[in-house]
Amino acid sequence: MLTGGLTEGTTLRRLGETTKWTHAVTRAGGMRPGAEGWRLTVHVRAMHALINARFAPRWDTERWGHPVNQADQAGTLGLFDATLIVGCLGLGVRLTRAQRDDLMHLWRYVGWLMGVAPEWLTDVEDVRHRWNHHILLAAAGQTQAGRDLARLTLDAQAERAFGHRSPAAERLHQRYERARQASILTVFMGKDGMRDLGLRMRFPWGLLLALASNTVRYRLLGVLPGGRRRLEAHGARVQDRQLASMFPGSAAAVAHLPRATREATT
Repeated sequence: MLTGGLTEGTTLRRLGETTKWTHAVTRAGGMRPGAEGWRLTVHVRAMHALINARFAPRWDTERWGHPVNQADQAGTLGLFDATLIVGCLGLGVRLTRAQRDDLMHLWRYVGWLMGVAPEWLTDVEDVRHRWNHHILLAAAGQTQAGRDLARLTLDAQAERAFGHRSPAAERLHQRYERARQASILTVFMGKDGMRDLGLRMRFPWGLLLALASNTVRYRLLGVLPGGRRRLEAHGARVQDRQLASMFPGSAAAVAHLPRATREATT
């Protein structure tokens, strides 16, 4: 919030940048040295260092640690591995033990490359859940910045460009996407969590739709011969459409580092 990357008018692109990075990381071969996911992960590491340097003169490190500190990085990493697994299972997606282990291992490598300290890296799902819980207990209470972040993230869903020719259909799709995500968020956050974030509770219709579609896709069609290939192809198409909706009128990309920083790192 302090960097201005998540404010009115910029939130959607900032979310799109993170989405672009995660898609690059999880595509086949994306984390090979020099590949797009590898390069963007190093880019994120440099950006974190830049933020720490920028705010260091006016930041109370004795009280808060660094602006981008190890505990926060570990907690964020946990959102992409173990927490993602919980979300998938909660939405009816079938995951084998091997797939869950593979995902944990992938993000352990991502965390290492991104600069997360070795003591915060694990490819054991249960260990990550315990660490996430400890980090949550050690964190301070909710702030206005957190509430603003939650609201802006949700409102940005109604700004996505879905490519409908009819303006009315486009607006309807945007409103639907915001309502759908608010509905699912209600299920995972619960009454207390939604209240802390300043968000209104919604009927969980989005979860019911997700459970129905994911049950058919992953537990029925996905286990048929050729099912995995079809699931991967479908997932790639969904990722491409998602990215396109977050970068209306421009190519999906992560923001460049400032020139001085690029020259210094070179």
